[in-house]
Amino acid sequence: MTSATSFNAFRIHNDDAGYRAGIETLTLDGLNPGEVVVKTAYSSVNYKDALAGTGEGKILRRFPLVGGIDVAGHVVASTDPAFKEGDAVLVTGCGLSETRDGGYAEYARLEARWVIPLPAGLSLRESMILGTAGFTAALALFRMRENRQTPDLGPLAVTGATGGVGSLAVDIFSKAGFEVHAISGKPENTGYLTSIGARQVLGRDALATTRPMESARFGGGLDNVGGAMLASLLAQTTPYGNVATAGLAASHDLPTTVMPFIIRGVSLLGVASAGTARDVREAVWAHLGSDWKPAHLDTICTRETTLDGLPEVFRTMLAGRSFGRTLVRMG
Repeated sequence: MTSATSFNAFRIHNDDAGYRAGIETLTLDGLNPGEVVVKTAYSSVNYKDALAGTGEGKILRRFPLVGGIDVAGHVVASTDPAFKEGDAVLVTGCGLSETRDGGYAEYARLEARWVIPLPAGLSLRESMILGTAGFTAALALFRMRENRQTPDLGPLAVTGATGGVGSLAVDIFSKAGFEVHAISGKPENTGYLTSIGARQVLGRDALATTRPMESARFGGGLDNVGGAMLASLLAQTTPYGNVATAGLAASHDLPTTVMPFIIRGVSLLGVASAGTARDVREAVWAHLGSDWKPAHLDTICTRETTLDGLPEVFRTMLAGRSFGRTLVRMG
């Protein structure tokens, strides 16, 4: 292709005409600079994408930008010797749809420092069913394992378990040898959660305590909700267990005390996927393509769409009516 080749992209504006997003025709010259040009095969929809695409959240730091924090495809041009034409690659986060053009386009121009060769155990499609959500879930496990989390400490709880991060965490943690207890306020999805690896499915009342300490029930877990549920999970975690926090679907507050930390030695681990160091990023993706690869990706991918279906997907997600992962298919 040449710099003048035109293609479709889902672009987001915020100017005197207001906040708006939709499909536009662009050329490579209209994209941010980068050493690697990729013909996009797939992207995905994360909660962050829905916030950015509707303006419900302040995600973009400059305008206009192509949306989509995930992208996977084949290299069509590269000025970096690490990548050659035809290579299968992916990028998740790393400023996409925040400070630079993202993956909701038929072509993406990317900074080589963030481009990851597709792990041998994954297809491009599978890599985007995972996307930022799967990377976040696996990064949480990576951090917990670094801090000596083992199955012997007890089951791992996953809150917000029917969401993208939660669903993939249930599958990934189970694949890695942990017993998983899914916490969900959607009892109609119990069958779905057990089918992807949850040993038990518990209602939100399992994390309803307001006391600073309770009987130890979980070895740790991943919280996607924040607020009182995260505080309750900390209060019910076994000595020296780890709780990773990756979301704030309910609240950004944390109404807890120091007691779980100083009496039981519980650790609270932050999971910030967007700025993860390159060596850690490569290690996590290596796990996702091998020993931590979820066994139920086709079940977790509950919806596929093209660029023109994004607005409806965003609305459904922000209304709390989606579960699992939505794959964005190009072409």
